[in-house]
Amino acid sequence: MHLMAESPPEVKKERLQKVMAAAGVGSRRHCEELIAEGRVMVDGERVDRMGMTVDPADVVIHVDGTRLVTTPGLVHLVLNKPRGMVTTMSDPEGRPCIGDLVADRAVRLFHVGRLDTDTEGLLLLTNDGELGHRLTHPSYGITKTYLAEVAGPVPRDLGRRLRDGIELDDGVVRVDDFKVKDVNGPRVLVELVIHEGRNHVVRRLLEAAGNPVHALVRTELGPIQLGSLKPGRTRHLTSHEVGALYRAVGM
Repeated sequence: MHLMAESPPEVKKERLQKVMAAAGVGSRRHCEELIAEGRVMVDGERVDRMGMTVDPADVVIHVDGTRLVTTPGLVHLVLNKPRGMVTTMSDPEGRPCIGDLVADRAVRLFHVGRLDTDTEGLLLLTNDGELGHRLTHPSYGITKTYLAEVAGPVPRDLGRRLRDGIELDDGVVRVDDFKVKDVNGPRVLVELVIHEGRNHVVRRLLEAAGNPVHALVRTELGPIQLGSLKPGRTRHLTSHEVGALYRAVGM
């Protein structure tokens, strides 16, 4: 008895300009102009002719060097994590967690990196596995920007010391940039940029420098900014923002 092999599912291909338009580039006519001008690359090859069809779920399209999001169902969110909320999608102890804020969404999301319970600010939530992996891998050196309210006074050489590096119990930590933003009596607001991903690293670093943290907010992750998003709220990344993230991690 011979069993017939099942046929593989038919791949549904669409015209390139239609896929580009669906990804938010613009009208199909505009997308055709971009193709004709040679500004579009498909799977690493430049395209300058009409009529190409592609599988949106399996193609990599770049326009002017920026990758488009073409895979159906991918979600990229920015969350302003409130203080006092744990960075987990569920919590067996019943504590408030970020999963509570997106529990009504049909897709299953995960958080990119973590923020301490007492730290608020920018977190990315997505189901884009490759992007999430690269954003958290230390080899890509994605920077994070924080605003910290610290105990003053802040010595004049603190920025230099932080850039040179401060020894912690798990090694030396250096910041990429440091600024004093405001002074209000015994409290000082400082901004620092760091690409480290160790646990509690910003708090430990400023504690070791002699300026303990009273409040901490992450305001940027790579090219993405928190902006005016209120605590506990989310927003979808724009196609430009997702493209900037892809570019930052070499996708």
